[in-house]
Amino acid sequence: MTARSKTTGIILSGAMFSVTLVWLSPMAFLLMNTLKTATDYTRGPLLLPTSFNLWHNIANAWAQGIQGGFFNSLLYGAASSLLAVLLASFAAFGIVRLRMPRALGWFLFIYSGTIFPLQMYLIPLFKSYIALGIYDTRFGLFCFYTAICIPFATFVMRGFFLTVPWDIQEAAEIEGATSWDVFWKIMMPLAKAPFLMLTLVQFTWVWNDLLFGMILVRSPEARPVQVALLGMQSLYGQADAPTIITATLIVSLPTLLLFLLLQKHFVRGLALGTGG
Repeated sequence: MTARSKTTGIILSGAMFSVTLVWLSPMAFLLMNTLKTATDYTRGPLLLPTSFNLWHNIANAWAQGIQGGFFNSLLYGAASSLLAVLLASFAAFGIVRLRMPRALGWFLFIYSGTIFPLQMYLIPLFKSYIALGIYDTRFGLFCFYTAICIPFATFVMRGFFLTVPWDIQEAAEIEGATSWDVFWKIMMPLAKAPFLMLTLVQFTWVWNDLLFGMILVRSPEARPVQVALLGMQSLYGQADAPTIITATLIVSLPTLLLFLLLQKHFVRGLALGTGG
């Protein structure tokens, strides 16, 4: 290695280290402020804490608003994402592997749910939920989250099923396997990576949703965690700044942990689901 290449390597490493520090600095300030008391925070959000108040802030954040929303969003995210991806897998299998008539038309009909801005659904949904009596209910919000996650999941699962060789399905059918057997015993085990990737993506979307959680739910018993977090920061919220910052950190943990657990399947699912 020449002196010039060594110098270039040192410069590149220094640049990457600097970029990493800049990228991590907001998280460092976030973590630092979760340790402070309200009085300590007024000294300046960028100053080092003079006390360790983390457990008190966690208890306050949990008790002052996010506890119910946290469990509601876990329920919405887990149940609706799993059901949506499963229903999308059924749809994609039927469109691709069962040789349905007008299959492309059915796919475009389902995928059209991703074309229009989500804000277009607000007024029709609100009026329909009032008429059906499911406004301000967990069931109503669960139904919406499930339905809105199906189009994109169908797109990805269709892309995956197109890559599976037909020889596998034909061999199974020769051995007497039904379409149901092909789906559950062959296609779904092969689709483990895109299935888990989609579940992670849709769970993250549901977990981070604020707009529809505000419109379709009013009571604290059914509201998702992002709405609960917003309530802590409202004019009538009683939480201090360190408590709110700590609540924000708590709310960000589930999606981070889920990604760390499923990152292998996430990367592989992206490749398979796009036909790579």
